Amino acid sequence: MQVRKKQGRVLLAFVFVLAGVTGSAQTSQAVLPLSLKRAVELALTNDGNARVALAQELIEQARTQQAIAKSVFLPNLDGSVAERRQVSNLQAVGFNFKLPIPGFSIPSIVGPFSVFDARVTAQQSIFNFSDYHKYQAAKISATAVRTDADATRNSVSDEVARNYLTCLLADANRATAQANVELSGVLLKLAGQQKDAGTGTGIEVTRAQVQLANDRQSLIRADNDRSRAILQLLKTIGLKMDAPVELTTKLDLKKTDDVSSDVLVEQARKARPELKTERQRQDAARLTITSVKDERLPSVGAQADYGTIGSDVGSAHPTYTMGISLRVPIFDGGRREARISQSLSQYHQEEIRLRDLDRQVELQVRTALEALHSATAEVQAANEGQALSENELAQARRRYEAGVSTSIEVTDAQTRLQRARDNLVKALYDHNVARLDLATATGTIAEYVNQ
Repeated sequence: MQVRKKQGRVLLAFVFVLAGVTGSAQTSQAVLPLSLKRAVELALTNDGNARVALAQELIEQARTQQAIAKSVFLPNLDGSVAERRQVSNLQAVGFNFKLPIPGFSIPSIVGPFSVFDARVTAQQSIFNFSDYHKYQAAKISATAVRTDADATRNSVSDEVARNYLTCLLADANRATAQANVELSGVLLKLAGQQKDAGTGTGIEVTRAQVQLANDRQSLIRADNDRSRAILQLLKTIGLKMDAPVELTTKLDLKKTDDVSSDVLVEQARKARPELKTERQRQDAARLTITSVKDERLPSVGAQADYGTIGSDVGSAHPTYTMGISLRVPIFDGGRREARISQSLSQYHQEEIRLRDLDRQVELQVRTALEALHSATAEVQAANEGQALSENELAQARRRYEAGVSTSIEVTDAQTRLQRARDNLVKALYDHNVARLDLATATGTIAEYVNQ
């Protein structure tokens, strides 16, 4: 029994040591300083955001489709080796020999005999306008996929930036909640001093304690919101959920150039990869129509084969065949006309999408610019409001300490200061989101990230 107890203590000690080693390893995990630029760079790697990796796979698929379309211009080569043993019925293929010689006839059954054939065959398209335009359409489609991948990268950058701003908002809200807790602690101490001095009452102390409890609850909620925002950011970037990160930037007001909406709209039309992709898809649809129409034209091809044939390998003799064929389409049951109508409808759809996307881009630019102007004015008003609230609280505290007012006046000023702080944080967040919206709308998200 004593031996078992000793073994149990040893095992328990080993578990504690192992837990301590694991805990120290976790606590020693390096904290990753994370700026917005670094966050976007990590998300845009192949091991980062899944949408970026999928876009890269789509590029590879488009390259394959382009290679398939190009293959029609290259010769098709096949090699074969065959050896067979057969018996043939000549009457089955139309040979019925009747000779006017009595007692002599040609048998209708021939064989068995052996045939050995080793041969290389080649086919080459010489003239086919339809295949040429199909290749051009596949080439433009591959370019459109690469441009669309740029749009995906911009979209991922936008998503990471929004999540990053959400984390900055959570940091600012937590800092505000911590400042409110500290202020409530100071005011609670002041209420206690006033009560001890005989100029305050117990209700004022209780009121200060209630305010402090409420502010502590808000701080707990702010901590939870920050943790959730960080987890969402890590998921968007593609990092491990337990990776410790430290945001290296803060919400602030950044000056922006005063540019007219018309200039920004034109900039967006040139820079947005979505518009480039849609134009390229429209060009590919136009070439598809041309390729189907070109199927009405004659096409020229060449065929050739070379090999040896005989009853066996030793008696085989070289033979070859060469030829050129001209194919003239006449009637295919109306399928070609139906395909032309289908391709024309697809082209019209791309026209509608391009026109609608152009209007959507213009709407995004003008809306984002208006939101930026409004948010900038909102930040200025919030700064003024916070300064006035701090001044009001300072005057209320002096009046309370002098005994010419009650703590209600201080509490009211404290509430207005907390609201002013929240307003400033919200205004700064709206300002940064508006800047992000404008950068995304104008296709300059990369410049926004690198600032």
